[in-house]
Amino acid sequence: MGELREPLRELIDCGLPQALEVMGERWSFMILRASFNGLKHFEEFLSELGIARNILSNRLAKLVEHGILKREPCADDRRKIEYRLTEKGFDLLPAMVALRQWGQKYGSDFVNEDPVLVDVRDRLPVGPVSMLAHDGRILGHEDLWLVKRDDLGKRADGTVARAGEALGTGDIVDIDAAKKRAAG
Repeated sequence: MGELREPLRELIDCGLPQALEVMGERWSFMILRASFNGLKHFEEFLSELGIARNILSNRLAKLVEHGILKREPCADDRRKIEYRLTEKGFDLLPAMVALRQWGQKYGSDFVNEDPVLVDVRDRLPVGPVSMLAHDGRILGHEDLWLVKRDDLGKRADGTVARAGEALGTGDIVDIDAAKKRAAG
């Protein structure tokens, strides 16, 4: 990934160690998965996941502390508490789907999951989670390079790239136009 290397001993200036500090163990991911599947109550998590009560309590508290879940009174019984995903929690969905797809591809046995994760419009399986360039190109590991922040946009040939508009949810990339831009 280039001539620069990340300072691997620096745990503060990198998002990965920070994310692993919050999510870096199995039960946190399983609770998050259950939340994406609509579970909201302590007893639901307890019975569906088969997790020990003290571990569940600890992991829920940690996810709330880090703003991934929020505690809210139940609408129909204000004495009960619901755990609901926050925007920060929903932002973990691509990582969760990527890990799921990786597990399906490289798990010890072929995984034929049912139900299947599909997009709501076409009801066809979601494609592989991918890394996208600013203009929608799908990137592979050979397309990645580390640069100093001051060198963003400076190409190897000396020209300067300008970022286009960011892609948003539901945007469709014109593949043919992107290929023409890349070629020309």
